[in-house]
Amino acid sequence: MIFGHGGMRRAARFEGRAKDTRRTLRRLLAYLRPFWRHLSAASLLVIVGTLTRLAGPYLIGLAVDRFISPGGRATAAPPTPLTPANLDPREGLGAMMLLLLVIYLLNWGATAGQFYLMVLVGQRLLYNLREQIFTHLQSLSLSFFDRNEAGDLMSRLTNDTEVINTVLSGGVTQFASSLLTVMGIATVMLALNWRLALAALTTVPLMLVTTILFSRRARTAFRRTRETLGTVSAELEENISGVRVVQAFGRERESLAEFAAANAANRDANIAAQSITSAFSPTLDVLSSLGLAIVVAYGGYLALNEAGSIGVIVSFLFYVRRFFQPLRGIANLYAQLQAALAGAERIFDLLDTPAEVTDAPGAVELPPVIGRVEFDEAHFAYKPGEPVLKGVSLTAEPGQTVALVGPTGAGKTTIANLLARFYDVTGGGVRVDGHDVREVTQASLRRQIGIVPQDTFLFSSTVMENIRYGRLDATDDEVREAARLARADDFIRRLPQGYETEMGEKGVRLSHGQRQLIAIARAILAAPRMLILDEATSSVDTRTERQIQDALGELLAGRTAFVIAHRLSTVQDADQVLVIEDGRIVERGTHRELLAQGGKYHDLYVSQFRAG
Repeated sequence: MIFGHGGMRRAARFEGRAKDTRRTLRRLLAYLRPFWRHLSAASLLVIVGTLTRLAGPYLIGLAVDRFISPGGRATAAPPTPLTPANLDPREGLGAMMLLLLVIYLLNWGATAGQFYLMVLVGQRLLYNLREQIFTHLQSLSLSFFDRNEAGDLMSRLTNDTEVINTVLSGGVTQFASSLLTVMGIATVMLALNWRLALAALTTVPLMLVTTILFSRRARTAFRRTRETLGTVSAELEENISGVRVVQAFGRERESLAEFAAANAANRDANIAAQSITSAFSPTLDVLSSLGLAIVVAYGGYLALNEAGSIGVIVSFLFYVRRFFQPLRGIANLYAQLQAALAGAERIFDLLDTPAEVTDAPGAVELPPVIGRVEFDEAHFAYKPGEPVLKGVSLTAEPGQTVALVGPTGAGKTTIANLLARFYDVTGGGVRVDGHDVREVTQASLRRQIGIVPQDTFLFSSTVMENIRYGRLDATDDEVREAARLARADDFIRRLPQGYETEMGEKGVRLSHGQRQLIAIARAILAAPRMLILDEATSSVDTRTERQIQDALGELLAGRTAFVIAHRLSTVQDADQVLVIEDGRIVERGTHRELLAQGGKYHDLYVSQFRAG
């Protein structure tokens, strides 16, 4: 055997990485297909730019041999349409300089044009890619966001797409231009003097070997930089969002230590990656200088032996310098490509993540509901082997209010999440008006459910727009009426700009209780057939609670509602009270019936009454 087991495993891993790299690169380049017209025009400009770059050194060498070198060398520089034999040297040199000026202006125009086109392509591609990522994020299930940090997802949407844009917007044409330039220079040098060309190109194999050796380490290093940057973004997002908690508990030093650790990991990863890539430049400089030395030494030898001309040597000096510039560009681009591929892998990992809750192939629109809800032996687990609900069965008739009470972690919020189909049951079923929620579209189901969560989220826009989020076509008067019913109108009018007051990030300018009133107004405006109230009055004072109860009385009339509450004073009027414990319904009945039973509900109520 040529390879031992370890060698075979390493070879298999390398082959797998190579296939993944090719697959990622092909997928990345596929994003350029819609812009083929722009790319075609840019390609034409690349060709023009390359030809003009190649023409310059040739014309300079021709001018040296024909008009500057003493006596000239007829064999090395025969008359041409550009340099007829009877042309005065001064006139010929002037005409040649004018021609060079035109050539360089053409080169400038072609370079500027291709740069503009590729920036245009890059920005449009970046727009499309970010929109695709954002759209996909919106389709993913809540379980995905339970497992992934918001800061890391934001890093993929911003930092990783930006590094891809850097390569695609300029790197594609740079690579094509560099490759054409290298091929063109090699062809021209071989045509001018094949002996000198072969001598000058002896350093190219060394450059290729060096590039391969460095590039194998570069990709791993750059993937590490993208991952650590995502961690830094996650730390920033978490600490900025939770700055009040950090300051309240005096944990600034600990937060700084955690961020410093993530920042140091990102720093070290970037140093390692840049150390690898920065070694390219001095290596290429040495090889470039070696190539120039070969041209001077061997070219001088050929000139002294009348096997070459001074003008050819001058042209070669220009060509050799320009030959190594695109090679250096290709090497640097390769390093950038490693960073882009690392970013693309993270993006494609995200785009390839399937939504765990999806519409079934034959899902139908849920018709306007009456509001009969059934849980039939519903089982659920967030993690395999750790059940949260264990065979929950209940029926809520249209218009009934069902209160879910019990200790924290018993499964109350999970029941509400299954009704809205944020998660799918792992056993049993959930039905609305006889329709299994897994057999109707998510959008048609959720349009008919209003939710007031425990942790109210407000957007950083105006109060008016935050309430209107419940029904986007609502008029200003309808928004104000919803706020009045939610008992929010009074405090809103006292804000600096009333309903046009900007909320700030997550509604930071309002108290927790005021944010909940805004959320209730939003639900009132939506006027759904079914409601989920998750601790809707948990953070308001007693007076405000009474006001909200009055508003909820109007809101709940004729609607099926699930009310999750720890404060049992808020559920006394419920049609059903379900006591949840350890994922099971252990008691059910009305408030009075459960008190009379003297069971767990009675104990909870008495303990709260005494604590109050």
